[in-house]
Amino acid sequence: MGRVTERRKVIRIRDGAVSARPDTLVAEEPLEIRLNGKPLAITMRTPGDDFALAAGFLVSEGVLGRADELRNIVYCAGATVDGSNTYNIVDVRTAPGLVMPDITLERNVYTTSSCGLCGKASLDAVRTTARWPIDDTHGDTTPPVRLEPELLASLPDRLRAAQRVFDRTGGLHAAALFTEDGELVDIREDVGRHNAVDKLIGRALQNGTLPLSRTVLLVSGRASFELAQKAVMAGIPVLAAVSAPSSLAVDLAAESNLTLVGFLRGASMNVYAGEHRIALQAAAAQG
Repeated sequence: MGRVTERRKVIRIRDGAVSARPDTLVAEEPLEIRLNGKPLAITMRTPGDDFALAAGFLVSEGVLGRADELRNIVYCAGATVDGSNTYNIVDVRTAPGLVMPDITLERNVYTTSSCGLCGKASLDAVRTTARWPIDDTHGDTTPPVRLEPELLASLPDRLRAAQRVFDRTGGLHAAALFTEDGELVDIREDVGRHNAVDKLIGRALQNGTLPLSRTVLLVSGRASFELAQKAVMAGIPVLAAVSAPSSLAVDLAAESNLTLVGFLRGASMNVYAGEHRIALQAAAAQG
């Protein structure tokens, strides 16, 4: 849609010299998500991949878990005087007969690009709505995911190299999915880190690849409770972040069998939960 970035005039001051120049900024617009015609949530996002964002949001809320549960997603007429389409309202239609969970009592209907579902802070809510409990052994028929620290340490540079819009604006979060061998599966950017994750998960739902039971989710910022929640709801066994996790994210990871890595910078990292998936003996030997 050509709305990912916008140009604005700025006054630039460098070493005392003043000049006027255009600058490229990341776009931020509201997206209203409707579920079967009824308003559900509003999030501030970077336009693009809106259908995937809405689908991923509903995976995180426990509404959707399989591609056949999604009938379609469409843009709706915008809230303008002439009723024209602003491409800021989407309606998600679910398959007939799909039972709707109660998702209106545990969160605020308005979300922001920084905090996501600010009113949702319950471990019990995730436990009762998880569609894909983390299981990377597939009933003990395959070995669990096991990652070398060196492989984890290489992922932030791969994420950064794939951030196209960040190079132009410097103002976007990114989330990426990697295989257990370090192969980049998908990457999404957004002004909100939770939106970037929803876009990844939504695309996986649309492609019929949920649960993401043998993948690593890497986020460019901190690891909040909400990002850990989204990983758990998608069946992702490993969440890594370049910054710090929250205490509630660590609690959720420990309870749900999620491996949580924070401060992933260079060859350094902290493992807060699920250390059985990290080859710690090899790391200790090298240290």
